[in-house]
Parts: sequence; structure tokens; C-alpha cells
Amino acid sequence: MIERNEYLENLISFKDKNLIKVITGIRRCGKSTMFELYQSYLKENGVEEEQIITVNLEDGDYRGIRTSEKLYQYVESKLVKSNKNYVFLDEVQQVENFQEAVDWLYVKKNVDLYITGSNAFLLSGELATLLSGRYVEIKMFPLSFKEYIGVCETPQAA
Repeated sequence: MIERNEYLENLISFKDKNLIKVITGIRRCGKSTMFELYQSYLKENGVEEEQIITVNLEDGDYRGIRTSEKLYQYVESKLVKSNKNYVFLDEVQQVENFQEAVDWLYVKKNVDLYITGSNAFLLSGELATLLSGRYVEIKMFPLSFKEYIGVCETPQAA
């Protein structure tokens, strides 16, 4: 797994802040992997596994969750009531009226909410209005040249 420290540090800086952390970017640029790296960071820093709730809406295991009500009910059923919960909704735009579920989860005091989406629709129109002032967007890009060079093997001197 390629570590994208700049993005990871950005997420860490917003941990437990009363903001929805929205990661946007083109398909396959590393948004889901960033969730995994951040979740590892959380576990290494004392967050228990049951406090981390991940819903990848492109995964067939979640094919029954296609409305805001079902998404909210699923996540709410997994929350640890007495602790802070870290909720990760991956490709949330797959859910009809997802902005309602995002809003419902945002108002819960024991939820730190993270969402991803692959397209500009995620923060266009109604959602941007609904969440105005309550979210921070982290725009992810494919590997920079510096990151690419960092993961390539360095040629041996002749």
C-alpha cells in the first residue's frame, strides 16, 4: 500500500472536529485506500475496531442499502453508544438521497463522519447547500510525480 502522507496528515488534522470530512477524486485515485490508512492510524492510537464503521457502497455486501433510511438504520445499528464512532461511507453517491443520511449522522454527537465520492455530483447543488459550513473537502489526485518516483525502484549505479 502506498502511503500518501500529505492526505493522511490532512485527515488526522480534522479528527474529532465537528465537520464532515469529504474526500473527492476521480475513480481509482486512492480514496478507499486512504480510508484504510487512516483507520490503521486510528487503531494504532487507541480506537477500538467496533468504533470504526465502514460502508463501501460499491461492495455487493451492501447492495440492499440504496436509500438514505436504510443507510442510516444500518450505521445507527452499529454505533457504540458510549464512545466516539468513526463512520466511513465510501462512494456514498450510490445511495438515493444520501445527503439526508449524512445530515442525520452528522448531528449525532458520538459520530465523526468521513465520506468519499468519485464525481463532482457529490458536492454539487443540494448537498453543498445542506452541508454549507459543516464540511471540509479533501481533493485527492492520482500519484504526483514525486510520489511515483518514491515508489519506483531506484536503478543501481553501474
